[in-house]
Amino acid sequence: MLNNPLLPTAYLAPISYYAILLQHKNCKIEMHEHFVKQSIRNRCEIYSSNGKLQLTIPKKRKRSSKTIIKEIKISYEENWQKIHWNAIKSAYNSSPFFEYYQDEIEPFFKKKESKLVDFNNKLQKVILELLQQNRCPNFTISYHHNTDFSDLRNHDFILKKSSKYNQVFMEKHGFIPNLTILDLLFNLGPESSDYLYNIDISIEI
Repeated sequence: MLNNPLLPTAYLAPISYYAILLQHKNCKIEMHEHFVKQSIRNRCEIYSSNGKLQLTIPKKRKRSSKTIIKEIKISYEENWQKIHWNAIKSAYNSSPFFEYYQDEIEPFFKKKESKLVDFNNKLQKVILELLQQNRCPNFTISYHHNTDFSDLRNHDFILKKSSKYNQVFMEKHGFIPNLTILDLLFNLGPESSDYLYNIDISIEI
């Protein structure tokens, strides 16, 4: 059983991540670790017409490879916001609840946020509100080394079991589990929270 789960910051995190957030009221988000490449910290996966599609927020390059996550800055050398939103819109425009939620999500792909954690945290707050949750996780004030918590900072967030729900391109590619939380919201709408509470998130730490 999880105890005081410590999670990494995440860009439109996978369904399993949000299941942990909802099922455990005492979660914290790590703000003082070093940035980890190729992780949910700056990438998510959506269900496109061609199957699973990965979207990555580019970061500004630094000479040092060890940069604290809260200091990571987003790069706008390419218009990734337009690319990501067009991909999301193309993937979910015909989903049952896209029109219902798009006005809450689209502004994040127009306004330029300087730091990755600020972008992730503000977006996460809105996602939790759409999930009808009136609370947000706390943030660490220093790097934690002790073990009085379940350390999920480097967890893979893979779901062993996942109940199927209807997805836009399901007939073409089959059911794809544990995609970004947007996949659940746009397809299940108000039923998303119940789905998350019913997920088995048994994790061995």
